[in-house]
Amino acid sequence: MRKLILAHPAMPLQSRGDAFATLARSIVGQQISVKAAQSVWTRLLELVGAASPAAVLALKAEHMRLAGLSARKVEYLHALATGFAEGPLGSSDWVSASDEDIVQQLVAIRGVGRWTAEMFLIFHLHRPDVLPLDDVGLVNGISRAYYSGEPVSRSDVRELARAWSPYSTVATWYIWRSLEAAPVMH
Repeated sequence: MRKLILAHPAMPLQSRGDAFATLARSIVGQQISVKAAQSVWTRLLELVGAASPAAVLALKAEHMRLAGLSARKVEYLHALATGFAEGPLGSSDWVSASDEDIVQQLVAIRGVGRWTAEMFLIFHLHRPDVLPLDDVGLVNGISRAYYSGEPVSRSDVRELARAWSPYSTVATWYIWRSLEAAPVMH
């Protein structure tokens, strides 16, 4: 880990400061490359102006599809926007809740899985000890940095990450940097 940190100095984890936008960007980024996700997100913002629940709910599904979103992701973004506008997410007290409580609250929203909830913990709440085991980039980075490119199991990742606790988020951030120097922001 020391080599990774020294190779990528002064690259802090940053938040955009908005819970809805953070979750919406994570939904847009599900199952696609960082570059593709940024392109779709930029086109979506051109349509809505600002990433807000009201703006997403006001936009027709066919217009959202023109931004490059699948029909499923359009559904997910609408469910998320509804959760903020009319449901429990708009009044959540995430600061005092545990990581697992937040994950459970978020995965109750259609389209928000554990990975998306963990990205929220990392990028919005800056929780220090999040290890997103379902993140392909993390697994690939660990494979390259610690296992000479050999396949890595979830148990391998957990075993290695024990040494990182209680700062697994920081280690994950540097593993990601080892794969792509430009930081991803959700």
